[in-house]
Parts: sequence; C-alpha cells; structure tokens
Amino acid sequence: MEKYSKQREEVFNCIKESKNHLTAEEIYMKLKLKNPNISRGTVYRNLNLLVDKGLVNKISILEKPDKFDYVCNFHSHAICKICGEVFDFEVLLNDSMKNAIISQTELEDLSNQFIVYGICKNCKNKK
Repeated sequence: MEKYSKQREEVFNCIKESKNHLTAEEIYMKLKLKNPNISRGTVYRNLNLLVDKGLVNKISILEKPDKFDYVCNFHSHAICKICGEVFDFEVLLNDSMKNAIISQTELEDLSNQFIVYGICKNCKNKK
C-alpha cells in the first residue's frame, strides 16, 4: 500500500483545482507560493506517480513542456501548434474510427480519447 504524502495531495489538488492545463514548472511555482520548502524534484516525482496511478493525464506537446490534466471524465484534447495551449473537447473515438486506426496501424488497446493540432484563435489573430 502506498504511503500517504501531503505533497502528493498538494500536487494533485493543484491540478484538480486548475482551470488550465499546467506544466510541471507552473505546478511547482504555484505550490512554492503556499509551501516554500517544496522542491522541484518532489513535484516531478509526484506528478509521475499520479500519472502512473491514472489520476492525472500527461499531455505531451511537440517542442513544448508536457502539461497535466485531472482525470475527471473522458475527453480529448486540441493543441495549438504555435503556443501549445491545450483545449478540452468531448468528441471521443467511435468504433468505426478505432477500427480504421487499428487496421491502418495495427495498434492495439486504443484509448477513447485523441489529440488534434491546429492554430488557436489568439495565435491566428496575431498573424
């Protein structure tokens, strides 16, 4: 049985209470304001443990730091190719889509969520 950790609970609650998808560094900086003694290593170790336990999703973004998301319901992610902002949306892979992916890639055990990339409104307006 896993030993209780106050720091792990703080990391988990920081992600759970956030309205945004945070990077590990952003989580660390938020927690450091409340607990100046918390170390960066403690945050990273606990993030990895929470991901391994399936309580938190790690969203890997090309050429940007990973972001973390509280696992509260099944949803997918849209990621801006320019700024790396992550948006939730509730379209899930249906059986037809899963079968097409499996037949073309031979991947197994597909999750019911997927990631799409595009350009967000803010980045589009900056052009």
